[in-house]
Amino acid sequence: MTAIILMAGIFYGSMYGGSTTSILLNLPGEAASVVTCIDGYKMAKKGRAGAALGIAAIGSFVAGTIGILGMTLFAPAIAGFALSFGPPEKFSLAVVGLLMAVTLSGSSVTKGLVMMAMGLLLASVGLDPISGKTRFSFGVIELQSGFDFVTLAMGVFGLGEIFAGLGSFIKAEVATTKVGSVWPTLKDWAESRMAIFRGTLIGFFAGVIPGGGAVISSLVSFAVEKKVAKHPEEFGQGAIEGVAGPESANNAASSSSFIPLLTLGIPGNASIAMIFAALLIKGITPGPFLIQEHPEVFWGVIASMYIGNVMLLVLNLPLVGLWAQLTRVPFGLMAPVIILFTVIGSYSIQGQAFDIYTLIGFGLFGYLLRKLKFEPGPLVLAFVLGPMIEASMRQSLLMSGGSFLIFVTRPISLALIGLFAVLAVGQAALIVYKRFSTPT
Repeated sequence: MTAIILMAGIFYGSMYGGSTTSILLNLPGEAASVVTCIDGYKMAKKGRAGAALGIAAIGSFVAGTIGILGMTLFAPAIAGFALSFGPPEKFSLAVVGLLMAVTLSGSSVTKGLVMMAMGLLLASVGLDPISGKTRFSFGVIELQSGFDFVTLAMGVFGLGEIFAGLGSFIKAEVATTKVGSVWPTLKDWAESRMAIFRGTLIGFFAGVIPGGGAVISSLVSFAVEKKVAKHPEEFGQGAIEGVAGPESANNAASSSSFIPLLTLGIPGNASIAMIFAALLIKGITPGPFLIQEHPEVFWGVIASMYIGNVMLLVLNLPLVGLWAQLTRVPFGLMAPVIILFTVIGSYSIQGQAFDIYTLIGFGLFGYLLRKLKFEPGPLVLAFVLGPMIEASMRQSLLMSGGSFLIFVTRPISLALIGLFAVLAVGQAALIVYKRFSTPT
């Protein structure tokens, strides 16, 4: 029980901690924090780092607590829904996620599609998930395992931002204005409370779905908030809803993703799969009989999550002011520290110098994207979703004997494909409307 509690704490603790570097340094702590970078970092640059960190911590606590309550009360009932998600449903869900990723591209959908395609291309480097053949490695042994997400994200976001800062001669600090209050204002509360509520619901149900999880939930939350906002043009420029919604969603998802694991023995994402493996190593098989055979593990994990959620709030709120002060550090001192952390983080994954070279390459690529005004968010998120899309699509085609009808003959998959079509047509219609309604 203590081993699983330790790993669970690391898992949902990273959802809290990932927002700190995303907001202050434009460095996503993990994949789900990529969305937080978009508005969180802009808030920090406007001198509102404290408010962004505060609303992220509070939204995470509320969503995490509600997620744990839902897990306590409804875990067995909700878990039955996850059984209906096979490869076709995972494929359709991931495709919807890709469409949501394009919404992070700012004003240019074309640039978003280009970034999405590039992310899918980078994700295809390495071993084929079905045949095991090597793709796009060009004889480089290190590329046979593909690119690592951490190296890609830290290069494109972290080093790319540093190189852009050096290129534009940022003279004083990472966030160029005052830090501001660490507590959200009444206006911030009014703008954020519904975003936290919606993000919590989205995250909870996305976490239950195998293949959903924090990344999908943060994408969907951002897209929903942008659609329902009175001023959608503020998203990407420092909208607090763009921080509150996704941060609430990914923390709710981190709690609810334990439901299919503990009740059905289905790991919904890579992190949960690691905890699944740890349970097996300890001689415990997750599934329908876990509550009867090992009640101390099931209820022990849930009880620890209540305590851990409170601990994380205590760690966050009193220290928000300390983290926010990082934005006052002169850029000349901050840049080398960021570079040092990114190099250490990249090298520590596999202990290969090749990863450092890759990191620098992605950093230069991120710098180029900023100069050409391409938003890197869709690229990174497409890179995360790409393997899931390919594996689930090919598994589905193996199930159907090569027929694509399997994606429309299963009700949930059909509903998701329909949602994708509606969103895609709606987005296209909006673009056409804006183009022809804008006065020349």
